Amino acid sequence: GGVCVAALDERENLLFVRQYRYPHRQVLLELPAGKINKGEDPSACGFRELIEETGYRAGVYFSLGEFIPSSAYLEEVIYLYFASDLTKVGQHLDEDEFLSVERIPLDKAVDMALSGEIRDGKTIALVLKVAALKRRGQLQPGGLEG
Repeated sequence: GGVCVAALDERENLLFVRQYRYPHRQVLLELPAGKINKGEDPSACGFRELIEETGYRAGVYFSLGEFIPSSAYLEEVIYLYFASDLTKVGQHLDEDEFLSVERIPLDKAVDMALSGEIRDGKTIALVLKVAALKRRGQLQPGGLEG
């Protein structure tokens, strides 16, 4: 399985990464994400991946549920997280990781997801989920309940 993190800064920008994806032979725009190490807690993995890929640590961090990318033939589950109250601590990329960080306003990210400019499934799902929860005033720990 894996994780995906929507990190929202104080100006309502989401932190994205651009990285080359070999299966698609192109650079894709995605929210920070990564594979869960054997025995690793998904929440800890997301917290770690956010720091490694963006160089930011979250003061506020909580689950937004799960995403099943393709239930017909994959058992994979991607755990979704929200992060805010960000502090810059510096990137810690893996040796084979080459990516750049971009800040994109949440409203623009929604437009990019809807237009097809953002093509990564987990990113589309999480961008739209964060925007909907924010609009409903439910973007907070436990906000999905009720």
